[in-house]
Amino acid sequence: MRIAVIGGGPAGLYFAILMKRDFPGSRITVVERNRAEDTFGFGVVFSDATLDAFHQADEPSYRAITASFAYWDDISIHAKGQEHRIGGNGFCGCSRRTLLMLLAHRARALGVELEFRREAVPEDFPDADLIVAADGINSPIRERFAEHFQPEIDLRPNRFAWMGSTRPFDAFTFFFKETPHGIFIAHCYQYEPGASTWVLETDPETFTSAGLDKMDEAASAAFLEDVFAEELQGHRLITNRSTWRRFPTVKCARWVRGNVVLLGDAKASAHFSIGSGTKLAMEDAIALHQSFLRHAMVPDALHAFETGRREDVEKTQHAANVSLVWFEHVKRFWDFSPTRFAFGVMTRSKAITWDNLALRAPEFVAETQRAVAEETGGNPAKPPMFQPFALRGMQVANRVVVSPMCMYSATEGLPNDFHLAHYGARATGGAGLVFTEMTCVSRGARITPGCTGLWNDAQQAAWTRIVKLVHGSSAAKIALQLGHAGRKGATKLMWEGMDQPLPEGAWPLLSASPTPYHPHSQVPREMTRADMDAVKADFVAAACRGIACGFDMLELHCAHGYLLASFLSPLTNLRTDEYGGPIANRLRFPLEVFAALREAWPASKPMSVRISATDWAEGGLTEEDCLAIARAFAATGADLIDVSTGQTVADASPTYGRMFQLPWADMIRNEADIAVMCVGNITSADQVNTIIAAGRADLVALGRPHLTDPSFTLHAAAQYGVRDQACPPQYRWGQDAALRNAAKDQAELRELKLKARPKTHAPAPQALPRAAE
Repeated sequence: MRIAVIGGGPAGLYFAILMKRDFPGSRITVVERNRAEDTFGFGVVFSDATLDAFHQADEPSYRAITASFAYWDDISIHAKGQEHRIGGNGFCGCSRRTLLMLLAHRARALGVELEFRREAVPEDFPDADLIVAADGINSPIRERFAEHFQPEIDLRPNRFAWMGSTRPFDAFTFFFKETPHGIFIAHCYQYEPGASTWVLETDPETFTSAGLDKMDEAASAAFLEDVFAEELQGHRLITNRSTWRRFPTVKCARWVRGNVVLLGDAKASAHFSIGSGTKLAMEDAIALHQSFLRHAMVPDALHAFETGRREDVEKTQHAANVSLVWFEHVKRFWDFSPTRFAFGVMTRSKAITWDNLALRAPEFVAETQRAVAEETGGNPAKPPMFQPFALRGMQVANRVVVSPMCMYSATEGLPNDFHLAHYGARATGGAGLVFTEMTCVSRGARITPGCTGLWNDAQQAAWTRIVKLVHGSSAAKIALQLGHAGRKGATKLMWEGMDQPLPEGAWPLLSASPTPYHPHSQVPREMTRADMDAVKADFVAAACRGIACGFDMLELHCAHGYLLASFLSPLTNLRTDEYGGPIANRLRFPLEVFAALREAWPASKPMSVRISATDWAEGGLTEEDCLAIARAFAATGADLIDVSTGQTVADASPTYGRMFQLPWADMIRNEADIAVMCVGNITSADQVNTIIAAGRADLVALGRPHLTDPSFTLHAAAQYGVRDQACPPQYRWGQDAALRNAAKDQAELRELKLKARPKTHAPAPQALPRAAE
């Protein structure tokens, strides 16, 4: 083949090496716009897992890299006057210049042609079978063909500058320094003897307050030397084009155009806070090379690369984006104890979790467990998910919640034996709190014909029976969720066609505005003041019935595009009266309903509100709207916000992933100063512990895991050796057996995990000199 690589960074050079080695007859040219010795930045970071991949891909370059790196096992977090040192991480730092020189040397030795100080475009290589555009984060080739590649560039708000120092480090180190201007963060690591990287970061308000927007490179370095004088230990900061920038997160809808393929930062960038930019680029090179090993034809190889590599790239970008958002909002966590703050730093990207840290840093996890217990008045011998939590006069024994999940199994709103078994099983399964499904306040408030209700005596009697079973057979508390479907009503059962209108037997619908959910859905009537009064009365009547049933807690459903949510979102509220327009007006009717419920509901019992924190659609709720909604309900007497997202409009584009709604729960808890319950693709006890310990939510609701495992919490208690978890006496023999078996299973699992960890690439310790004979 004739291969042209435009861009002589790690991605382009590494791909050229791998291809020339395995296709020695190919003519491969790498063209770089800068000089051979030029590089910008200081060091790069690789994990043990990445070094494993390098070892397998090309051992000679792996040996050259590992002979030139600085290795560390610890992460050191300095914040609020304390240091937390967490081991078991396995990273190395390498000079970016050294890395490029080593790769260039290896490429030349294989016969790759290297050209420097030359700008190149695809037309320069009319005979090329393949053109690799590895021309960096500001890729001219990507921008030239932007209509085809469809790049999306998200310029993040925080400012950062890449500097260096001669101060040595024996760990990857984070410094968090509070100043009169705000908080500055330094991401530091050593990459060779006498040389370390310092990435300095701060939010835009601090950046402007400190006057850094008016300083040149030398002045900003001098300013930061003063901020980090203690941490620099007498060393100076070194600059090399160390201008302040905003990080661009790059994504492309397409990576391939004809015989041109984007590689590395040109196609996708990953934030420096997880050290993945160079890793991502070189792993791209490995993946593209492997595609050519499997496919003889260029189009086939490029298609295989794009389809096969995209998922891994998007996973890395997702972790990087979650991490960068944590750093953008570090002020949210600054009032945490130093230990919980450090735990948040370690788990910010969701890639590292409670169990993972317990494996690598058990002392730190034990310290975090004690810190959580101390703040909650719980038992320091128990992990966070088994700490108690109080709302008004209600205390739950643990942080696990059975999420409200519609069962669509009622007849005319009447719960039946299925519901009795369903809620009873999940309560006896150990969760601290069980929510009912959305229970409708009138016949016309139902989503489907199968929805439960609480508008007549028969329904009240059925719910009373369920509440008595929960209270009589478990330690769980049970919350009643009340709602009104609004424009999403009169639809089929979920398994017959979710949100699809009934072909017959439909009832008239109400909403904030006369806009149907789907174009083919029923058009709702815009609510009048009389409608509002009637609906509010229905909610209050249902709540009074809930009091008679004996429910411990009441939740008002203001999410998912249902009636009250339709007032909150600008996508569904098109009114021009006092109930439409700015968020204060859109809140007016939902707050009226909540205030009436709060007045009717006993003062000793808590109330919560479920909201959609984002609509996942352009023009929908903003973060400012979300915080305003949470604060308004808190001021009206809400004790907890149940944070969900989306389902407001049919054409929303949510981004799913593990714990994908957690950032909004985190934001509301730590900025609106109200307790929150998070929900959304949370599947394990490990994740529950991580969320609670990091201070990102107070309660954790799990839906699907409870559908298949009603005893989720009992199993988790056995896993973590919690012996006093409430359990019906009829089941205690099983609980004892689970505790015995779990201890053995956990020991075996720990051994397997330790064996599965990437091998360490730390340099072997030098042998001590033999004593003179």
